[in-house]
Amino acid sequence: MLKEEEAPAAEQRILVIPGEELGDNSYKPGTGTYLKGDRIFATLLGVKNVRSGYINVLPLSGRYMPRPGDSVIGIIKDVGPSSWIVNVNSPYPALMHVNDVPWKVEFGKTSQYLRAGDTILAKIGQVDETMRIQVTLKEPGLRRLDRGHITRITPSKVPRVIGKSGSMVSLIKEYTGCKVFVGQNGIIWMDGDSEGIAYASKCIDMIDRDAQMMGLTDRVRQFLIDKYGSEPRRREPEELDEEEWE
Repeated sequence: MLKEEEAPAAEQRILVIPGEELGDNSYKPGTGTYLKGDRIFATLLGVKNVRSGYINVLPLSGRYMPRPGDSVIGIIKDVGPSSWIVNVNSPYPALMHVNDVPWKVEFGKTSQYLRAGDTILAKIGQVDETMRIQVTLKEPGLRRLDRGHITRITPSKVPRVIGKSGSMVSLIKEYTGCKVFVGQNGIIWMDGDSEGIAYASKCIDMIDRDAQMMGLTDRVRQFLIDKYGSEPRRREPEELDEEEWE
């Protein structure tokens, strides 16, 4: 596994505001930035991050804005006679109709399949101009989750939790022995023994807190080695690997 570049010892969290100048065109404008003339500026409040020739701004907070095709973890919020309202960590509720589930559901029988509080692996089907969101379970691997633990991170930090080619989440799964599914909406589901879930949660908290820092994969690996030793725990085969879930 390739190691990330090491951060300079003096590197600090640099907070920037919208419109603040970040650098010149010797860099490329990344997420949360724009180019004006030969200068790069911030479009939002967040932490400046320079990586692989790009200047990015990582937002300090913010809700998830759904896009069709996004893989998400949702919580059933309400049940109607022919549909469910799903919390996908967005300012807008999502609707899942009986036609969007793999079961043949009779009118008024929706609560026999999913109840308020249930957790699901789902995908965003459609999002219209008024932000009406449709969620579906009618794809392979999507389903209800009957146990496990839920945690949340800033949605913009999801790529850091997954890592390049799934490297970060694979590292966490290998050492803790947990199943870990990372929703693009910033909701993460974990299942395993209590110790594994506790350490996986600490790793995810570390990533959410320090996502802008270089060398983060090595820091997470060292944390897990300190807890488990140099050899990862053996995991049972999973029904759905992270590569399939993305």
